[in-house]
This record gives sequence, C-alpha cells and structure tokens, in this order.
Amino acid sequence: MFSKNTQKGKDEKLSFNTLDDHNIPSHVAIIMDGNGRWAQKRHLPRIAGHREGMNTVKKITISASKLGVKILTLYAFSTENWKRPSAEVSFLMHLPTDFFDTFVPDLIKHNVRVNVMGYIDQLPDYTQKAVKNAIADTEKCTGMVLNFALNYGGRAEIVTAVQKIAAQVDQNKISPEEITDKTIDSMLMTAELKPYSDPDLLIRTSGEERISNFLLWQIAYSELVFTDQLWPDFSDATLRDCIYEYQQRNRRFGGLK
Repeated sequence: MFSKNTQKGKDEKLSFNTLDDHNIPSHVAIIMDGNGRWAQKRHLPRIAGHREGMNTVKKITISASKLGVKILTLYAFSTENWKRPSAEVSFLMHLPTDFFDTFVPDLIKHNVRVNVMGYIDQLPDYTQKAVKNAIADTEKCTGMVLNFALNYGGRAEIVTAVQKIAAQVDQNKISPEEITDKTIDSMLMTAELKPYSDPDLLIRTSGEERISNFLLWQIAYSELVFTDQLWPDFSDATLRDCIYEYQQRNRRFGGLK
C-alpha cells in the first residue's frame, strides 16, 4: 500500500516517466514537510526553509494546473503547529500575506481559484485578511482549485462535523438512523470541493511516512506516495514521478477488477 519515491539528486530537472494524460488524479493532496531540515542542512534559520517552501508552492501550483489536476490541497499549518516556537509561528502567520501579494496575479493568469479550509477565525486578523482577499480576488477563476489547509486538523474537523450532526438531531431535523457516510461528508470542510472532495493521491515529502492528522476521513481510499525529497527541493519532475507511480496502481476500492 505504501511506497517511497527514492528519487535522488535534488537538482534533477527532468522526469523520464511518460504520464497517461487520461489518468491524471483529480485531487492531489500534499503534506509539505522538510522546510526546517532543508534550512538546517544549509546552516540557515528555519524561516529560510519556510520561505523557500513558499517558492516551491508557487512552482508546483502552476505545474499541477498545467497537468490537469482539478484540486491541489496543501497542508500549510496544522492545529498542532501552534506548539512551535513563537517566532516561527509568527513568521508562518505572516507568510500568507507575502505569498498572496506576489502570487495572486499569476493565479489569475492561470485561472486558479484559491480556497482555504480550517479554523480561519482563530488566525490573526492580518492572516485572515490576506486569505479572504485571495479568495475574493480569484473567485471568478474556473480552473484548478488551490486549496490550503490552514489551522486545520483531521480529528478536529471530524469532531466539528459530529457536533453539527448532533445539533441537527437535537433540533429533530434528522434522526440518528438517517445518518450515513454522505451525511458526514456534507459536514466536512471539503464538502464544497465535491465531486472531488476525496484526494486520489496523497504525497508526503521529506521521507516521513505518516499522515499527521491530515484528511483522516477523506483519504480512506487515496493512493499514498512518500518521497525522500524535502519540500523546498520538490520539483515538477518529482510531481510527475509521484503521479506516474499513482498511475501504476490498481485502484479497486475494496472490490475486484
């Protein structure tokens, strides 16, 4: 089930894998890991890794859009990341302002719409403003959706969904017997991404092989690909190689073909 992409050579520019244009995953989700280690290897502060990681987001967004991906979900900041040093958290909270100020024109040029899921109301006002402006500025774009998971946690998302359903039961809008997986789907933060709310492909960078509380419900049948590359080194070639590996999988969804 699990596979690791062990592509070597951080400076590699080309992928020799030929993709099947008719089998591009509609929804790709990425756990962007390794910014700190990238900086540490270069004797730089961790924030330098986050800044370089921001540049990688820009490159991979355009690459995914050109490949025909419909939803690109990026795990930008988890509900657990508040435990990091305050200076690093402060930098990460300012990053969306810098990112969107420079990147929104390119997003519009490539017809990419911004969406953000997570507990946005708990973010600093300046972060909320940057997020809301980017969503508003790109709302007319009809191409790929760049979906950021910001102050997001999979368990918290499920708890919130259960609370919403419990409130409907309490108000006699629905009976417990009527609750189905579709009911839960409709209460999750990815509901507005339908019909592509569940990722086809989940990628994690930096060699770590865990989910880290990301899209726990939605990845029930996602294909998982792990790569040793640190996120700032993640390239168009790496993305293509991960998609190529996805295309070699036999997706049975619990059945037989």
